[in-house]
Amino acid sequence: MRSLARLFIACALATTACGGAASPPPALAPATPAPARSPVVSWDLLAQEPVANEARVKHILIGWKDLADAFRGNLDPRAEARTQADAEDTVREILAALDAGADFDATMLERSEDLSSARSGAPIVVTPDAGLVIEFRMMSLRLEPGQLGVCQSDFGFHIIKRVD
Repeated sequence: MRSLARLFIACALATTACGGAASPPPALAPATPAPARSPVVSWDLLAQEPVANEARVKHILIGWKDLADAFRGNLDPRAEARTQADAEDTVREILAALDAGADFDATMLERSEDLSSARSGAPIVVTPDAGLVIEFRMMSLRLEPGQLGVCQSDFGFHIIKRVD
């Protein structure tokens, strides 16, 4: 057992000396697994390069109870009893309705938990340095006009539609 540990340490040192990153021994690996990637997020779009330096978008925000701190006491009542899994189901439901022809603006007004943008109906101008969460900027700048995408931030899931 001691020789196996010495061999592991020698390999780790050799890898580090050659510029590689040494992996921690299994006993030192993090105990908490990384969070699972949500299946409703448009990972394929996020993997692409941006298609614009500026985009005008509208979005539908869907949150859940574990995000209450981000809202500083203003979490939408619909989100207060919702789990992340419930939020994913809600996103799927909204996307299915939009795919079936539901009007985005009407759906945004009825379902979005970002009431300021839902009520105004005005598009949000997104640039790489806009004062918006990074996930929102990344998705918005990868969408073609008329295209929908979903990203996740500290505020929940954003169903984003690029309007031009």
